[in-house]
Amino acid sequence: MGSWFLVATVFLACAVEAVEALTVVLAAGVTRDWRSALTGVGGGLVVLAAVVAVLGPALTVVPLGALRLVVGALLLVFGLQWLRKAILRAAGLKELHDEAGTYARQVAAAGRAGRQRRLAVPDWYGFTLSFKAVVLEGLEVAFIVVTFGANQGHIGLAVIGATAAVVLVTVTGFAIRAPLSRVPENTMKFAVGALLTTFGTFWGAEGAGVRWPGGDAAILVLLAVIVAFSVAAVAALRTTRVAPAPAETP
Repeated sequence: MGSWFLVATVFLACAVEAVEALTVVLAAGVTRDWRSALTGVGGGLVVLAAVVAVLGPALTVVPLGALRLVVGALLLVFGLQWLRKAILRAAGLKELHDEAGTYARQVAAAGRAGRQRRLAVPDWYGFTLSFKAVVLEGLEVAFIVVTFGANQGHIGLAVIGATAAVVLVTVTGFAIRAPLSRVPENTMKFAVGALLTTFGTFWGAEGAGVRWPGGDAAILVLLAVIVAFSVAAVAALRTTRVAPAPAETP
C-alpha cells in the first residue's frame, strides 16, 4: 500500500472521530468554562499518548502473520459496523447523524448541571465532559493509528495522518465556534467503513496465509467491490423499504 494511501485513510477515519469529540468539547467550553474544558482535553490527550506509546512498540514485536490476522478481524468489526450504519442512513432507514442536534443537546445538559470545583479544576463537570469525549473518540483514533502503522511498518506516517486530521478539524471548529454540521459525515463514514472493511479483509486473509493476486494492488479491487456492493445495497433498501403510514387526524 502506498504511503499516500495510508496517510489518506488514517486522515479520513480520524477526521470523523475528531468532529464528534470537538462537538462535545465546544459545548462544554461555550456553556461551562473554557479552562476546565481545555484541561479535560489535555488530560485525554495524555491518556491517548500513553496508549499509543505502549501499544505501538508492543505490536511491532508480534509476528507479522499473527498481527495481520488479529488486526484484520478487528478492522472488519469496526468497518462493517460503520458501513452498515452508513448504508442504513443513506437508504433512509436510520436517522442521519446530526452534529448540530448533538451540540444543542450537550449545551442543554451542560446548562442544567451544577458547578463543582475539584483538584484545582474550576468546573469538574466541564472537565469530565471534555475528557470523556476525547478519550472515547480518541481511543478509536489510537486504534486506527496503531493498527495501520504497525501493519505497514510506518507508525510515523499514521501519526502524521491522524495529527493532520485532528488539527484541521480543531482549527476549523474553533474558528467558527460551532459544530461542523456541514461536513457530510455520513459520506465520510461510508468511505471509512468501506476502507476499514477492505483492509480488514485484505490483512486478515494475508494473516491466514492467502496470497493475493497482484499483491497490494488487490486492495483497490477489493475496495471497488465493497463500494459497489454497498451502493447496490443502498439502492435495494431504498426500493424495498415500507413507506410510513399517514398520521391519523384527531
